[in-house]
Amino acid sequence: MKPLHLQTGEKGEDLAAEYLTGLGWVLLERNYRFEKAELDLIYLEGQELVFVEVKTRTGIQDHSYPEAAVTPAKQSLCIKAADAFVYEKKMWTVPARFDVVSIRLQEGSPPEILHFRDAFRGDDSVQSDIGFWNPAI
Repeated sequence: MKPLHLQTGEKGEDLAAEYLTGLGWVLLERNYRFEKAELDLIYLEGQELVFVEVKTRTGIQDHSYPEAAVTPAKQSLCIKAADAFVYEKKMWTVPARFDVVSIRLQEGSPPEILHFRDAFRGDDSVQSDIGFWNPAI
């Protein structure tokens, strides 16, 4: 059996995927990994790549905002993984952005889902170990 925090994260990703797919977005990949970096969900919204970081919290005692866990360090890891994905799929000319989906789960209540479009950016371009990519093309 998976640890509780992994089960919670997986449930949050399932809810986020259901929400975003319901908007008509096309899911390209889930849990894309590159080295120590991971992207929870990768979608195509129209002609734009959307890299989605999902953060989930449970219980009424947890008054934190899930989206606050997307720290600058986490953002850097997301950017690194996005760079690898774009390189691997040869999607250099596709415009892209980073969204955050924040989910709060409370027993007996429907999940609270907040979607932050274009939640963070690198600078105008990203330099990683793989190469150079400008997500704002």
